[in-house]
Amino acid sequence: MQPIILDLSRLLWRSRRNVPTGIDRVELEYAKHYLATASQRLDFVATSLGGRSRLLPRQLSHDFVVALDRLWQGDTDHNGKARSLAMRLRLSLIFGAVDAPPMPGAIYLHVSHHHLDRPATIVRLKRQTGAKFVCMIHDLIPIEWPEYARPGHDRRHTRRMETVAAHADAIILNSAATGRSFQPFLDRIGRTIPSAVSLLGVASTTLPPGVRNAAAEPPYFVMIGTIEPRKNHLMLLALWRELANDLGDSAPRLILIGQRGWENENIVDLLDRSPAIRRTVTEYNSLPDDEMTRILAGAKALLMPSFAEGYGLPVAEALVAGIPVICTPLAALREIGGDVPDYRGPLDGLGWRTAILDYMQPNSTLRSAQLERLSGWHAPTWDEHFAHVDALICELQGTG
Repeated sequence: MQPIILDLSRLLWRSRRNVPTGIDRVELEYAKHYLATASQRLDFVATSLGGRSRLLPRQLSHDFVVALDRLWQGDTDHNGKARSLAMRLRLSLIFGAVDAPPMPGAIYLHVSHHHLDRPATIVRLKRQTGAKFVCMIHDLIPIEWPEYARPGHDRRHTRRMETVAAHADAIILNSAATGRSFQPFLDRIGRTIPSAVSLLGVASTTLPPGVRNAAAEPPYFVMIGTIEPRKNHLMLLALWRELANDLGDSAPRLILIGQRGWENENIVDLLDRSPAIRRTVTEYNSLPDDEMTRILAGAKALLMPSFAEGYGLPVAEALVAGIPVICTPLAALREIGGDVPDYRGPLDGLGWRTAILDYMQPNSTLRSAQLERLSGWHAPTWDEHFAHVDALICELQGTG
């Protein structure tokens, strides 16, 4: 089997956070998987701020992955250890690490968007090692929806996609929707690249007896995701203020789980200054996975009114825990949920209100119908994901 070089750049710089984003989780899952299945032929590489890619010390990298995994699972005792190891790796990257040596036949795996806007870095690493470049694309949201990205981020993400189109030897796609969005970049330069559509895995959720689908009073709903305009918190909060004013103490509660993002002044004003919102909405900005799972388990439904998603991991996390989902009918969310969730348009305020009022009732017909559909839903697993990735790597090896 060929050597694997896994890019760990994103985790080195994101380890300061107590709670990971979706892409953070993916890079960590890849590190854990290949440490467990291919440790003897696995090397880690990272890119310095100067754009130079270098090998990281193996044992130090292994210890870092384990500590970070424990931290992000909620074991705060590993906070100091994870950050200390990350600092040692960053210092090693600057002062002690060595350039990646020739490794003919190796697979260079890059599963975040980190430094893809610097094509010279990718070209240099491929030339140094002779490795095949296999890259994951998560989404093209900054290009397709620039109004929901930071100014200039659409141009930066375009450079990333151009790097992948020009230099990748194979591509991993988290959804067919992402593949359709990326295809024009290949068409422009006339390339055909081996690819695999592989939904991201979601771990089975083990809940304490009596917790699953608990009949919490007052009933509550959960929304998971960074608080930013793309996620459409504003529509949901306007609806919740209306419910609070109309129903008083009988209004359902809303729990928001996610860090505050950028350009969200209107959302923050509602959260911080609206008396009706403050009575009925609870916000958690840094919640460990185990606590998030516990809260989700008692919810009437997960709400996801997003305007755009590349994947939508919270939908899979809710469904695998047996919790119904109300979400927008985005192609990526339909790939995950199939016909199980109740779909409502992102601007259909009346539709969302009607669904929420129904779901909050003990004898909800909509919720009961979704739970029945959910019994036949198949959760995407990491084993299935990596089976597709390994098949893609084997196909790539056959073309070399």
